[in-house]
Amino acid sequence: MECSRNRDSCHSLAPVGLWRALSAICIAIIAAASYSHNARISLSLTTPFSNTIMPATTTSATTFAEQLERAKNFDGYLAALDQSGGSTPKALKAFGINEDSYVLGETSMFDAIHMIRSRIIASPSFEGNRTLGAILFENTMDRDIEGIPTPTYLWERKKIIPFLKVDKGLAPQEKGVKLMKPMPDLDGLLERAKAKGIFGTKMRSYIQEYNEEGIQAIVNQQFEIGNQILAKGLIPILEPEVDIHSPDKAKIEDFLKKKLLEGFDSKITPGKAVMIKLSLPTKVNLYKDLVDHPNCVRVVALSGGYYRDEANQILDQQDGMIASFSRALAEGLHDTMTDEEWNDCLDKSIASIFAASKKR
Repeated sequence: MECSRNRDSCHSLAPVGLWRALSAICIAIIAAASYSHNARISLSLTTPFSNTIMPATTTSATTFAEQLERAKNFDGYLAALDQSGGSTPKALKAFGINEDSYVLGETSMFDAIHMIRSRIIASPSFEGNRTLGAILFENTMDRDIEGIPTPTYLWERKKIIPFLKVDKGLAPQEKGVKLMKPMPDLDGLLERAKAKGIFGTKMRSYIQEYNEEGIQAIVNQQFEIGNQILAKGLIPILEPEVDIHSPDKAKIEDFLKKKLLEGFDSKITPGKAVMIKLSLPTKVNLYKDLVDHPNCVRVVALSGGYYRDEANQILDQQDGMIASFSRALAEGLHDTMTDEEWNDCLDKSIASIFAASKKR
């Protein structure tokens, strides 16, 4: 408005070109404000002139209920696409992208991993008929795919439920386990995730040795933070991973199951339910009691270092468990592949993981 009231003085003080530039800036500011207002009042807007999906600002109760029903009952698996800053170089190397192609920890590194994740998500092989959900890193949640925010793209374009990794990594080992590092900004992250259309979260801790006190601490922390996440209207995936190379793996798993069942009975906010992600067990159907528990939405399995064929073979024996694979999902994919080669390789990987996953 100030530009409009002083139009004559502007002409007298500046060249016509400058006046036009100032006018364009004013118009852009007004347009941006209008867009922001419209985005806030629309969950998912498609204009009559384009099939572009506008950014979602929250998950409606109807959408959340639909996603929860799929999470409980749909045949499929979760794609774990949540490598964080520390594990990104290793993930990129597996795709054939070496460290001399980016600067460690800088934007170029996250650009490189987002390019890979986008190629997986946008592939015609990666659809909601087999892929139940995708777990995202925070940086991926905040980026777009084909001009659409990633969580919106997953649900609106693919019918794939978006999850978010919320932990900040592992604390040093103590009493045979690695608890999660403190998450002082968790509430803010959860609110932002909910506003972006995220359905649920995932948080990982790590058990290396049989130590009852340490394992109990892992379980307590997982349920405590899980309840914090439930309070924000999101479904948490608890992930107390067991080291598959531990000589005490079977013993750890037996004790962990006992403590998890106690937690499902007494530590979850009344009327709520959670998901849980576990290492593939040594004993067949060890976690069937968790699969059948009324406070458990779904039990999913991480590959934990097994190659895909072996992971699928173990998973296939577990009634009700479905996959939540990362490295095993991407096994064989390489940055130099043509789109046809990439899509074919990904299709075969998904087909094998889907076949090994079962609904309860």
